[in-house]
Amino acid sequence: MPKKADTKKSTAKKTAEKKTTLKKTTVKKAPVKKTAVKKAPAKKAPVKKTTVKKAPAKKITSKKRTTPISSYKGRKGEKYMSAAMKKHFNAVLIEWREHLREEMQKTFDHLKNKGESYADPIDRASQEEEFAFELRTRDRERKLINKIAGSLEQIKQDDYGYCYACGIEIGVKRLEARPTATHCIDCKTLDEIKEKQLGG
Repeated sequence: MPKKADTKKSTAKKTAEKKTTLKKTTVKKAPVKKTAVKKAPAKKAPVKKTTVKKAPAKKITSKKRTTPISSYKGRKGEKYMSAAMKKHFNAVLIEWREHLREEMQKTFDHLKNKGESYADPIDRASQEEEFAFELRTRDRERKLINKIAGSLEQIKQDDYGYCYACGIEIGVKRLEARPTATHCIDCKTLDEIKEKQLGG
């Protein structure tokens, strides 16, 4: 009999031990997996587009003639309107004409490119005024080109450098200042006095 009780006790002990071991095993916590937390990619600051402001277009105005051709220096005893003198004034007139044509082309391009109409009436009015000024200037230059053509024709016909009114020499200095001059200084002064009297 005592053997049965011992066996019962030992089996009860074993079962209790098993239960505790089971409890111990179940009590064991599952290892916590560390998951790498992915960081959201850092947002880049938005790149601001910088607009490059264009410099306002410069007003095209007629410039005074600045010829790279130096003034004529005559030799002692040289005849008025010699071949060398005619050649010099011919070069001056041609260079001046080319300069005026370039200016006219610039105006044409400017009017073509800036031909947009503004919504604001004040802007539109100022643009039209600017265009009108440029066109008046170019009209004066067109007339000047015609005078230059006339002077070049006079050189060919040996009439250049002499006054239309009195027929005397206009003078090299006056022709340097105004290559298209057709009157000597005296006749031109008289014409201006007459114009003032008639106008006043």
